[in-house]
Amino acid sequence: MDERIEAHAETLADWSARIERGDDVVLAVADGAHDLAVATARVLGERGANLLSLYRSDEIQRAYLRAYDGEFDTDPEYQRALYEHADSVLFLGGGRNTAATADVPGDRLNAYGRARKAIREARMDTDWVSTVHPTRSLAQQAGMSLPAYEEFVYDAVLRDWEALAAEMADLKEILDEGSEVRLVGERTDLTMSIEGRTAVNSAASVAYDSHNLPSGEVFTAPDSPEGHVTFDVPMTIRGKRVRDVRLTFEDGVVTDYGAAVNADVIGEVLKTDEGARRLGELGVGMNRGIDRPTDSILFDEKMAETVHLALGRAYDACLPDGESGNDSAVHVDLITNMDEGSRLEVDGEVIQRDGRFRWEDGF
Repeated sequence: MDERIEAHAETLADWSARIERGDDVVLAVADGAHDLAVATARVLGERGANLLSLYRSDEIQRAYLRAYDGEFDTDPEYQRALYEHADSVLFLGGGRNTAATADVPGDRLNAYGRARKAIREARMDTDWVSTVHPTRSLAQQAGMSLPAYEEFVYDAVLRDWEALAAEMADLKEILDEGSEVRLVGERTDLTMSIEGRTAVNSAASVAYDSHNLPSGEVFTAPDSPEGHVTFDVPMTIRGKRVRDVRLTFEDGVVTDYGAAVNADVIGEVLKTDEGARRLGELGVGMNRGIDRPTDSILFDEKMAETVHLALGRAYDACLPDGESGNDSAVHVDLITNMDEGSRLEVDGEVIQRDGRFRWEDGF
């Protein structure tokens, strides 16, 4: 087996999920992620964890959702119980077709999401971690050969996470102490409150309240956005390619939207529930091992010199004890480049200009 796959599995279990002897672990394996699953299972066995593996497939999900007739049962107990009793859930992404669910009606996807809300919350209450194994479909979506894509993935995953965590701590401190963020670009001018919020130093480990491998972002839960923003990094949402999404916020709510391609997808997301029209996340990408968009949110939102905002659910780790953040059945990330002419301000002070932070050369 490729030594990089073994290293990926060890990083996932030890640094990211912090697996310990006796932990009950659900391993959810997507199409094409077999080799990473085998390597991870070996590591879990060596660590003395209990393992249950599940097979996940977008094509299976498509077949089920297109065939289902009527209302979905709300949070089937057998499914919820699995996650309520698990210590960790490890998602190994892959896939054979990144557009497998493109022809599932949007209202059906929304209904299914609403009907599985408690299951999703139970899953997120575990020490869950999501990662991806490089497959041909993902390489094709990224516009890369498989060997080149493998190099890209492992450059992003197998890095000195402690060193990156130390760098990102500077931005976390600024956001923790700040009250207002302003995002400015050629087609963007948006202000958001971060008063009383706690930023997450997302260093690819549950020890940092971080659940993605790779990671490399600092994120928080904004409130009361005002203004407009354009997201110029193309991405696939619900199996459809979306470009140049435009959102306008008034009194904290999306009042107008558009996109150069597939604006209807954004409309479907916004109709999911009341919380889908509000922001749940402000994230700043800081992983310079991710140097190009690949149409995979797991990587693209961590890309250096980008900022992303998410419609929908806020993460509890960013909120004061006892406070409920934005609640929704969706969490849809949208990304904008912080290129020439852009800036990120906190309480009127420029923290990032043209993609460079104030502690970096070239600021």
